[in-house]
Amino acid sequence: MKHWNIQVHGKVQGVNFRASTKAVADLLGVKGYVINQPDGSVLIEAEGDAFALESFMEFCQEGPELAEVTAVQHTEEDTLKGYRNFEVIKKIK
Repeated sequence: MKHWNIQVHGKVQGVNFRASTKAVADLLGVKGYVINQPDGSVLIEAEGDAFALESFMEFCQEGPELAEVTAVQHTEEDTLKGYRNFEVIKKIK
């Protein structure tokens, strides 16, 4: 299991990105969350096995049909947070 922080830039808000991300995460067994950021990007924390995260990253680089992804960055953390499911967080905390 690995923990990745993923930041997706481009036209990724208002295009069903978060809901699509949850659907893909659920299919792949990826746990964590997705949230819109004030700068217009989307932040994802994702945990899963290497194959699931690589497949998940492929989706993040494309996004749903109306998205226009311009950049994706990810970092790997050493510590797992033990998420139980994948959630769409509606509001920025």
